[in-house]
Amino acid sequence: MSSRSFDISVGTAKRSIVSVTGYPVFDNKITFLFGESGIGKSVISKALYGFLVGTELQISINNQSYGIHLESPWTKAVRRNSFFVFQEPSSHLNPLLTVREQLNEGSLAGIPEEKILSRLWQTISDDNLRKLLDVYPKPYRPSGGEKQRILLAMAFKRIDAWIASGASDESTYFVFDEPTGSLDNTYRNLFLQLLLEKFRTRSFTILIITHDYSIISEIYQRHRDLIDRVRFKELSRVKDTGVIVRDFSADDYLNWLDTPRIQQKIISDTKPVLEVQPRFSIFGRHLAIYADGDRTRLQPLRIHKGEMVYLKAPSGIGKTTLAKIIMGIYHADDFSMALDGISITHRSPVSLWASSIWGKRAGMVFQHADESLNLASTVRETFKGLPLKRRFSAEDLTSHLMELFDRPISDIFLKKKVAYLSGGQKQRLNLLRSLVLGTSLIILDEPLNGLDFTSVKKVLNLLDEKRASGSALLMISHNEEIFEHFIGEENIYYLGVTA
Repeated sequence: MSSRSFDISVGTAKRSIVSVTGYPVFDNKITFLFGESGIGKSVISKALYGFLVGTELQISINNQSYGIHLESPWTKAVRRNSFFVFQEPSSHLNPLLTVREQLNEGSLAGIPEEKILSRLWQTISDDNLRKLLDVYPKPYRPSGGEKQRILLAMAFKRIDAWIASGASDESTYFVFDEPTGSLDNTYRNLFLQLLLEKFRTRSFTILIITHDYSIISEIYQRHRDLIDRVRFKELSRVKDTGVIVRDFSADDYLNWLDTPRIQQKIISDTKPVLEVQPRFSIFGRHLAIYADGDRTRLQPLRIHKGEMVYLKAPSGIGKTTLAKIIMGIYHADDFSMALDGISITHRSPVSLWASSIWGKRAGMVFQHADESLNLASTVRETFKGLPLKRRFSAEDLTSHLMELFDRPISDIFLKKKVAYLSGGQKQRLNLLRSLVLGTSLIILDEPLNGLDFTSVKKVLNLLDEKRASGSALLMISHNEEIFEHFIGEENIYYLGVTA
């Protein structure tokens, strides 16, 4: 059988969570599943795998009870042979066991891991890696990227066991839920290369849930021999909780990348809106801003009116930290900048930001919408109390929301609690709330988080409109391919750690 099809419904006694008809599983193929955050990709995958066990959930698969699905030969074989890499590694590592112990727990025992670790960390002789194996996981250590790779290493051990077993009629379903969310492109590509090497050795069923559309380019550039065994799919909403699976056209993304780069034009020859001196210190660490990827040429970070600038660095170096220093959320040990006519250093009083910066000269779109928005507020209430420069009418609100949301904007939607929005809807709301302030400087930390491709294009068009009208934009993002394409090298800065 080349594919399987499932009708899946998950809900509670009070409400539906997600429902889908004809959800496909392509045996011994690689499926990349896109779609906005919170639409139901993870829930559906967990339901199929047999992880949604709970008295409060009502689950039906192919119009049968969940118990029947759990006892089916396919589900039992999948759970026996496969592995599920969860989206949030921190919540799936046991703080009472060392990393080494967890790599050899249960069915993973006896399967060598040295070669896997050497690939995912690029070396096995690294003292830091050896020390990491004896760490008890904590919120702050291992880092997010390290935890991600630990779970990936566990999955690869199961893959090695499957390959070694030689079984020919056993079903598999290796699920990788946002496996590269905490990885930069280098480590993402290492993961993909190793996974596809294993797949070439012996085919097995793979599902990769991701928002990283640039993964398409990596497949077409480096793994083209597997294209006929790859499926690109997208989950789309058709009703409040109803979704459908559509084909996603790789050509649509690749052709979009071929569109001309944004032509940035500085609106005036006056001083920059933002100028950050290249050296700064915080939390006992010394960091610097460079003009080149080799990090040899120190340069102040400058953004003029009408410019979009991209700040690059590996995960964990300090991009978000710098953004929060600029916004006065973190207090640096040594720092100097000029922001829209105001000179600011690490000695400036905290009150300066409240009186002259926040919502007046600068605004920031934070990385995690759940932490930025009041989840108890309604969509309408989210825009109340903002320091707007003019009165914001109901018509203004509707018009503003339609920049990123489908029309019409109903009263039901305006009254909806933020907590009940999908991840992608929260992110769009997060963006619009900051953009409505009309500040001279807009800092955007991972602005494309959790968005589907349609929303990605809408957001980038809207940001370019803000730039063209005079705003200075500072972009922080792991979406390197997208921002390196649309922003010229002269507007890309690099952050690094110094002695």
